[in-house]
Amino acid sequence: MAQDNSPNKTTATNHRRSRTKFTEDQLKILIKAFNQKPYPGYATKQKLALEIDTEESRIQVWFQNRRARHRVQKRLEPEKDSEASQIQDCSEDKIHSRGDRRCRTSYTSFQLYTLISAFTNNPYPGIDSREQLAKEIGVPESRVQVWFQNRRSRFSVGRKREFDELLEQKQDPDQDF
Repeated sequence: MAQDNSPNKTTATNHRRSRTKFTEDQLKILIKAFNQKPYPGYATKQKLALEIDTEESRIQVWFQNRRARHRVQKRLEPEKDSEASQIQDCSEDKIHSRGDRRCRTSYTSFQLYTLISAFTNNPYPGIDSREQLAKEIGVPESRVQVWFQNRRSRFSVGRKREFDELLEQKQDPDQDF
């Protein structure tokens, strides 16, 4: 039986965001910013987003991917003095500084109820579902995405804890008697 992989068969829950394609001019701006500061703060990413006319979340992902690519290149070519060496020049304090972070997002009880209901139905929503949820509760899609990532992480930690407790009970049968 042949599988039908046509684009029309994609469901909203599994749909991914289309790949962001930056122009040459946009890339020049991003690379220049990366060379100056590979870990930009929220305000810098917002400024870059306005400058190249895209969403801040796309800037954030570009920087994450660029840093990952540089880590791989650094392992493969440890001798080369390139842009990767500039990352080493940043002090650990500067890289992990919290001064430039996005403000913590607070959710109303209605927003939390909506997010939890959606999580119960599907812990891995696609871009279409996340955008619909974002519109429904009035927050950016990037915040919905982070909420789901955090919720899945918390959910798996809770399940691991429950599993560990079950193992302890089986190893100590006199505990409940």
